[in-house]
Amino acid sequence: MTPQMRAETCARLMLEKDTASRALGMTIDDIAPGTARLRMPVTDQMANGHGVCHGGYIFTLADSAFAFACNSYNRVTVAQQNQITYLAPGNVGDMLTASAREVSRTGRSGIYDVEVHNQNDDVIAVFRGLSRTIKGQHFPEDGGSE
Repeated sequence: MTPQMRAETCARLMLEKDTASRALGMTIDDIAPGTARLRMPVTDQMANGHGVCHGGYIFTLADSAFAFACNSYNRVTVAQQNQITYLAPGNVGDMLTASAREVSRTGRSGIYDVEVHNQNDDVIAVFRGLSRTIKGQHFPEDGGSE
């Protein structure tokens, strides 16, 4: 199995179980080893008291992109720590895109950066996720689970 096929298989299996991301209308636009790009439409139900996208939804989109990127190696990987900085609001009707990329992966620890853009390619948030690989695989494969 190629690394790309592994990443695609992991993403497909994870998305099947990820009711939260699917319920928010997220789609995977791109997946590769250590990277993922997800999209999410901002709906009326996501508006906060200021009439813009609640930051929790933006965080959730970034966190999902992070999760798909760090789980692309067929080793179950969870979040250890995440932080986000909001730079501009997401508006109702926007299509947000979160692009995650691996910065470092050593042993069981990883660092991933995610940028969230709107449909005009404006950066609205930056997110850093620290991951930790635990026991298990997304599908049976030789040499995976430790």
